[in-house]
Amino acid sequence: MRLDAHQHFWKYSPADYAWISDRMQVLQRDFLPQHLKPLLDAQNFQGSIAVQAQQTCEETLWLLELAEQHEFIRGVVGWVDLCAPQVREQLEALAKRRKLVGIRHVVQDEPDDAFMLRPDFRRGIDELAGFGLVYDLLLYPRHLPIAAKLVRQFPAQAFVLDHIAKPLIADRQLEPWARDLKGLAKLPNVSCKLSGMVTEARWQQWKPDDFKPCLDTVLEAFGPSRLMIGSDWPVCLLSSPYPDTLSIVLNFIGKLSTGERDAILGVNCARIYGIDQASS
Repeated sequence: MRLDAHQHFWKYSPADYAWISDRMQVLQRDFLPQHLKPLLDAQNFQGSIAVQAQQTCEETLWLLELAEQHEFIRGVVGWVDLCAPQVREQLEALAKRRKLVGIRHVVQDEPDDAFMLRPDFRRGIDELAGFGLVYDLLLYPRHLPIAAKLVRQFPAQAFVLDHIAKPLIADRQLEPWARDLKGLAKLPNVSCKLSGMVTEARWQQWKPDDFKPCLDTVLEAFGPSRLMIGSDWPVCLLSSPYPDTLSIVLNFIGKLSTGERDAILGVNCARIYGIDQASS
């Protein structure tokens, strides 16, 4: 089973999605399951992971409702306030929904770079493993050393790094991103999504070779058993159509064995997020 490990849905309104600026007009409309399903089918992908785009429990519930209505949405990475005193109660309520597979917080937008090390945030992270939930790391390169400190404190918690931590692809700047990514990858409970790269490149002007140094670095650091393909649709549309976005990774992993390719294209995603492949 092939799985797109990272995509979003939304019903657009300027108030709810203030991060979608006027420079991003292509995103200023609704993006719903009926828009994604034909794209997945055309690429022979059987499912996807829907990831939060708002920091509200209401959006998480809405994504879970969509997942119940559409079998191809195999899992949801939602949001709860991990710093809240009642975080366990919030998780207990959401975890009753079978397709909740993970939690994410938009750490990259926090003014404090060390936000992940706050005691209240770490207390929230400490609750996730008990519910079998992954934590998705949404970071900039400068956050990687801080993420490594967090991950070391929770060896039983599964973490997934989104968008390879957004290296400066357009500027062709590998360091210190590469060094710090390798440091995080030494921790065995972290995996990584090969996603979000086209929007870190020159929008609509990138070439496939622009991504090779970063992809080589990530493959060496994590190995095929801890990588998964993701589109970041519809955000990818800022820079690239859906098929072209996936083709960056599909072409790169062509040199790998069949088993390694299968792992990156779906097996790892299903294992790490606890997705039942028997229902495919």
